[in-house]
Amino acid sequence: MPTVSRWWSSRSAPQRIDLYTRWSFYSYLGAGLPLLALAVTGSDLEDARVAGVRSFLVGSVVTAVAAVVLASRGLAAHRTGQRIPVRTPGLALGAAAVTGALGVWGFSAGAEPAPATSWAIALPLGMVLTAGSTIWSTRQLAGPSVLVGVLAGAAAAVDGSEAVTAVVVGATIAVTVYAVVLAFRFSVWVLDVVLEMDRTRGVQLQLAVAEERLRFARDLHDVMGRNLSAIAVKSQLAGELVRRARPEAADEVADIHRIAEESLREVREVVRGYRSTDLSSELAGARSVLRAAGVACTVQGVDDAGALPEPVQAALGWVVREAVTNVLRHSRAAECGIVLTRADGEVRLTVTNDGVPGDAAGTGSGLAGLRERLAGAGGTLDAARHGDRFQLTATLPTGSAG
Repeated sequence: MPTVSRWWSSRSAPQRIDLYTRWSFYSYLGAGLPLLALAVTGSDLEDARVAGVRSFLVGSVVTAVAAVVLASRGLAAHRTGQRIPVRTPGLALGAAAVTGALGVWGFSAGAEPAPATSWAIALPLGMVLTAGSTIWSTRQLAGPSVLVGVLAGAAAAVDGSEAVTAVVVGATIAVTVYAVVLAFRFSVWVLDVVLEMDRTRGVQLQLAVAEERLRFARDLHDVMGRNLSAIAVKSQLAGELVRRARPEAADEVADIHRIAEESLREVREVVRGYRSTDLSSELAGARSVLRAAGVACTVQGVDDAGALPEPVQAALGWVVREAVTNVLRHSRAAECGIVLTRADGEVRLTVTNDGVPGDAAGTGSGLAGLRERLAGAGGTLDAARHGDRFQLTATLPTGSAG
């Protein structure tokens, strides 16, 4: 099924875990409770009350629907951080209690004790507790699980079982219910951890951008603060000299013009410093950004970067920028490797990452622009996919002046 496979591969890791967790709850609660209730019913129908058994089966379906609604709203609350209304778990527990009571009444009509009597009350309540694992903690679920065991043991005793048997049945059901609840509670915990990591990754990227903006603002303030202050003071002085018709006003105006030109030149140098591409800085920045995004990044050959001609560094710097952008935007990479090598009058930059989606083609306007840029400098750009890994290789002659 290529369509389903493509749809699944287009989901991010948090989205996949969210889908898996939700449908695990839906399938277990929506289908599991009616099927188990039907199995319990089929195991002991000889002396059961038909009306009670039918009511139990109908109640199991209603309880299953209520449990699915509870699980759905509970999982949604984990994503949004909002609490669900108290009536949602209250209605589910009420439906389970009524269903269990009908089951006990239906199966306890025989002369001999029936195992179905205990499970009739344990199944609906246990399913609702499983759905409640989306909103209640492990400690909060322990007490209700024990209570289900106590009710199941009491139902067995009412049905005529011996005291020891009733205690064993109750303990067994309590342990079984709590084990199932813990298993689903663990799935919810894993989902919470993944969602929190995804939110943390987004915050780290925002902090990296904010830090870069602050650095630029700090540098611009250091360059322009003193000059603008000088211009303001000299403008005030020049205006006062003009009002007094003093010839020194012309000197002050000329000085203001000189400072303004110096400021313009310094601002251009600051901007040029941010726009120009120093390969060593680009490699260090790539490693920092990828690690902030949760991608393990290794860089080899940094020592050779500073010795390359400036045009070569500029061209390869653009390759690093585009490669890092593609890793962050078009992959679910867990690791990325950047290797810079020099040999036989040429330099080669290779960027390899994993986590490539199934429909990634390795083409785009960014790579096309890089090919044109490198071709003008006498270089080449190759992009190839190997399974779930993507490799970008740029080659340039070290004497290039493009």
